[in-house]
Amino acid sequence: MNFIKTLIPEVFIIDPIIHGDARGYFMESFLLDKFQTSILKTDFVQENESCSKYGVLRGLHYQTEPFAQSKLVRVIKGKIVDIALDIRKGSPTFGQHVAIELSGENKRQLFIPRGFAHGFSVLENDTIVQYKTDNLYSPEHERAILWNDPSLKIDWKIPENDILLSEKDKCHPLLEKADLFDYQRNLY
Repeated sequence: MNFIKTLIPEVFIIDPIIHGDARGYFMESFLLDKFQTSILKTDFVQENESCSKYGVLRGLHYQTEPFAQSKLVRVIKGKIVDIALDIRKGSPTFGQHVAIELSGENKRQLFIPRGFAHGFSVLENDTIVQYKTDNLYSPEHERAILWNDPSLKIDWKIPENDILLSEKDKCHPLLEKADLFDYQRNLY
């Protein structure tokens, strides 16, 4: 498996090595020792899965301390545009984001560290997304940033009139009003 740095150095794309033949394929989707050597010494404690139809947009979600979370995201079936948004005040990449297409076909994964908001838009019906987190879900620490904040300039790859949002995701604050992380503080 290859660990690829993005324009935001703490965000990684993980590209698996796929072994295929007439029977199908085999790949290692996660190796703790390689992950901890190449990216970060962390332990994932929860795994979540969602199934969504075309046009669903989930995000931009995160949790505040002491329940901040890193995420390792992959698509089992279908296709998404996955977004990692730097919300660490004082960071050289504050307010910037990484956008990558994850699909059941390319089998790539995206590692999103603590201090980042996460969201994705669904580009195909019946898309199954799975992600690991290194901290448990805590409703009291759950936060989000408005998906269409004009300062973020995120291209969700879906026409705006096709976007399907939860009621909660329609009314989050803009980045300038959100609870942020301190870049100088070690989040691990």
